[in-house]
Amino acid sequence: MRHLFTALSAALLCLLSLPAHAALNVVTSVPDLAALAKAVGGDKVNVTALASPSQDPHFVDARPNLALALNRADLLITVGLELEVGWLPTLQIGARNAKIQTGNPGYLDASQLVSLLEVPTVKVERSQGDVHPGGNPHYLYDPRAALAVAQGIAARLAQLDSKNAATYQANLQTFTTALEKARADWEKRLAGLRGAPVISYHRTTAYLSGWLGFTQLAFLEPKPGIPPNPSHVAQVLTEGRARKARFLFQEDYYPDTTARLVASKLPAPLVIIPGGTNFRGGETYLQRMEELVKRLEQGLAGKGT
Repeated sequence: MRHLFTALSAALLCLLSLPAHAALNVVTSVPDLAALAKAVGGDKVNVTALASPSQDPHFVDARPNLALALNRADLLITVGLELEVGWLPTLQIGARNAKIQTGNPGYLDASQLVSLLEVPTVKVERSQGDVHPGGNPHYLYDPRAALAVAQGIAARLAQLDSKNAATYQANLQTFTTALEKARADWEKRLAGLRGAPVISYHRTTAYLSGWLGFTQLAFLEPKPGIPPNPSHVAQVLTEGRARKARFLFQEDYYPDTTARLVASKLPAPLVIIPGGTNFRGGETYLQRMEELVKRLEQGLAGKGT
């Protein structure tokens, strides 16, 4: 009897130690999405990002531990536009979790939430070496698009967890207020970029140019995902000199040898920008964008990183 009482007591203590409402497990393909999900989900969600900010999101190793995270997920949020097509479908299948399969409520393609997307006007295929056949997936560099995504995430969380819908809406409002205030400040600080000619490595900057109004002269990649070659680099250098490129910039996960060579020959500063939110380190989306803005300010001031 004493052993039975002890066992029941232990079980009761375990039950009492559990949270009143289990948090939703949210998994995102990239850390920027994880930061947005956490901003609107708060303490009602556990969030995991499959990729790190130091990884090129087009090419992520489909490791078994990532499939395990997906196995436990209530919601999977992807960038879409085929950004993750080379690695995520394998993980989805391996996860054996019906909730997060494409078309189910536990799957959210964030690109469907964004109205202004850069999409090809002619047929483009990955067989041609272009990693953007479905459109440019780097819309989270534009805070206006990020807000639309946050709104969509809040709506989906409320659908999956209706009892906490009011909390998700309140968190969204707090995030919206903070982001809009920060965006006004960023736009004021980077007003000098409007019309400024710049060169980038990858087409990640297309949405940045749409937001901030700088002139995109060229990309060091001849096509998205194709490494620079000598003839293309020579063309970029010629155009950059002729139109007096203000600076070059690229994400920190790309090799910088070619960019540094071109920057030295223009000459112009090279600005290395973070590839994403350091979500695992506790960074928020607003902090990530603030760091990006600071580095662009350095470029405007003629300083490289």
